[in-house]
Formats: sequence, C-alpha cells, structure tokens
Amino acid sequence: MDNPAPVSETVSLTVHDCWKYLETSSVGRVALVRGGDPEIFPVNYVPDFGTLIFRTGPGTKLEALQGGKPVAFEADGLNPYGTIAWSVVVKGTAELVEDPGELREAAATSLSPWEAGTKDQLIRIVPTGLSGRRFVISDPVRWWPPITPDAPSHRSDGGA
Repeated sequence: MDNPAPVSETVSLTVHDCWKYLETSSVGRVALVRGGDPEIFPVNYVPDFGTLIFRTGPGTKLEALQGGKPVAFEADGLNPYGTIAWSVVVKGTAELVEDPGELREAAATSLSPWEAGTKDQLIRIVPTGLSGRRFVISDPVRWWPPITPDAPSHRSDGGA
C-alpha cells in the first residue's frame, strides 16, 4: 500500500492579508545591496498608510538606503499555538523621510528601536511588490526519514 505524499497546506496571501499580518509584528529584516554584497539588517518597523517605516542612525544601513535603491523587507510570525506560520515579503524603494509633518506622525506611532543609540533618521519603504504565504507547520517526524540502526553512516571521518 502506498502512502500518499503529504498535501501542501501553503496558502498565498492576498495583499490585504499581507498588511494584516505585518500589523501583528514589529520586527523584520531589511535586505539591500551595499558595495555589490547583499546585506540583511533586523529593524523594528511600523506599517504606515501602505508603506513601512523604521528608524536608523548614521552608518552602513543609512548609507546603503539612500538614493532610492531597491530593497526587500521580510517579516514572519506564528499563531499563538505555534501551528501556523506566515511570511510576508515587501519589495520596494527606501526613502529618507524629511517632511516635518510626517516626522510628527511617525513620532506618534509605537515605533521604538530595541538597540540603544541615536536613531534619528526615519526611513520609509514604498512598496512596488508585496507577497506572502501562510502554512501549517508540519510535524518534525515528516522532516527527516526514519533512522534505522542498520543504515550506513555518511560520515567522512570514518566514525560511527
């Protein structure tokens, strides 16, 4: 008797669902290219009228984000029971927010960096693409084939 392959329980999220999930988290990762090399930075963020905002200070991240270069942002999370996971990716451009009104609005949000230090620059990611998925977390026993005592070792050091 053949066991059927497990059915994927992955669901593509609508744009509305992507924003709904982004609103439930406050930490994500910004991916960018600096000097030809990819870089990823964790940031505290807040969704803001169809964009994402975060604070940063002088340094690598700020230098790489200036000039309207493309960026990617990713956030993910779990339901309260740890049985369903979600992941959302935002692709877009980053811009430095300098408008006094926008800066005041951002100050009224719950945006608060975890890391100490000066974070006086507000960055806005303006999306050009948004995608996400939600999936049931599979049982760990499905991840690996069963280990049997008579299975040959794949170690290269000759050990058991």
